[in-house]
Amino acid sequence: MSRTISIEPVTRIEGHARISLHLDDDGAVTDARFHLTQFRGFEKFCEGRPYREMPALTARTCGICPVSHLLASNKACDHLLAISIPPTAEKLRRIMNLAQFLQSHALSFFHLSSPDLLFGWDSDPATRNIFGVMRNYPELARDGIRLRQIGQTIIETLGGKKIHPTWVVPGGVNEALTIEKRDALLALLPEALDIARRTYTFFKTLVPKFKDEANHFGTVPTLFLSLVTPQGNLEHYDGLLRIKDAQGRIVEDMVPLEDYERLIGEAVEDFSYMKFPYYKPQGYPQGIYRVGPLARLNNAQACGTPYADVALAEFHMLQESGPITSSFHYHYARLVESIYAIEMMERHLKDPSILDARVRARARSNRNVGIGISEAPRGTLIHHYRIDDDGLINWVNLIIATGHNNLAMNQAILQVAEAYVDGNNLQEGMLNRVEAVIRCFDPCLSCASHAFGQMPLHIELKNAQGTVIDTLIRSSQG
Repeated sequence: MSRTISIEPVTRIEGHARISLHLDDDGAVTDARFHLTQFRGFEKFCEGRPYREMPALTARTCGICPVSHLLASNKACDHLLAISIPPTAEKLRRIMNLAQFLQSHALSFFHLSSPDLLFGWDSDPATRNIFGVMRNYPELARDGIRLRQIGQTIIETLGGKKIHPTWVVPGGVNEALTIEKRDALLALLPEALDIARRTYTFFKTLVPKFKDEANHFGTVPTLFLSLVTPQGNLEHYDGLLRIKDAQGRIVEDMVPLEDYERLIGEAVEDFSYMKFPYYKPQGYPQGIYRVGPLARLNNAQACGTPYADVALAEFHMLQESGPITSSFHYHYARLVESIYAIEMMERHLKDPSILDARVRARARSNRNVGIGISEAPRGTLIHHYRIDDDGLINWVNLIIATGHNNLAMNQAILQVAEAYVDGNNLQEGMLNRVEAVIRCFDPCLSCASHAFGQMPLHIELKNAQGTVIDTLIRSSQG
């Protein structure tokens, strides 16, 4: 008799989700689905608000990556103003964004994923957690805490708060950098670079131990989407859109950010509150693509900093040819990006112009449509606003980094489940591998909870004994 295995909640991720595995009569996996079970609706309750409130409002989407929303939202507001922000303001925004990458990547690697990598997928769950890491690998645990602390300290020094800073504003930033703050930030970076390089060197020794997982953790051929510089190098704050296929061919290149709608369509399914973006020319669901650290490194010709460029060359050696296709190597890519973030922050802070007092351009709204796109730690983040002549928001669309990966995550859990799950001899380690492939993507589910049109609804009324006595169901089509 066919069965369904439910993994709920999915652990060591941000937000609430479950995974359902569908088995046939012989206990083999036939389907797998990743369900985002929370709904928030930021697009709707932003309507009617002044556009200048949008950065502070949308930053509340998440406490893990508020800087990412702050920047994408302010870029959309800059677009509404029809201005170019001062060069120093852009550098300062970039520094805050890189600090966000550093703290977020540290959280993902050290706190959420390292227990699996250090103890193995089949180890005792009582040990396979951050407390087990602290007991058995105390230096690594301290490094993870310190690296994240450095990233958050840089954000706090610039923005006044570690979480939900309001320092970035439409037109630039609201305060110039002082000599004292610059010197304090520069003093943090040598230690950060030592930690990042030490961790990267250690992780390279672990990679060969997980060859089998690397061959089964989300290796389904997909496209890769990210920003790149006009030279085709790694880019996190601005740039142009590039799409590369699984064979390494560039499918779309140097696409202006305002043209993103030509590339990206959005679908919905009734089993999740997360949208399913896809590459429009290939249709849904064939137009599956990935974003985030793996996609960015696959798309980049170079990082542009010394240590990160060496690490990028080693990253590309993980596969004989073409882009790195295994989602397991998101971990590797995060460490490369962490090194890059530290090197680039130092470069910006040592630029004499970083102390320029001209950090904000002022204007009123000069357009009715604003689009802001930047790279968040988890991938390309899109904020798209429409305003009326009074500057009030009348339409919002957010395409979240995690959302871009939705099709790929569903394919990845199916691939892992087919490879490892035996419904007739179920083991905890099998299910942990299914969860672990989701952790490779490091989803931020509070950010990703969005939907179009009529929302699906499923309400169950239970009595005191837990028996369902009535059910109300409304499909996504109404």
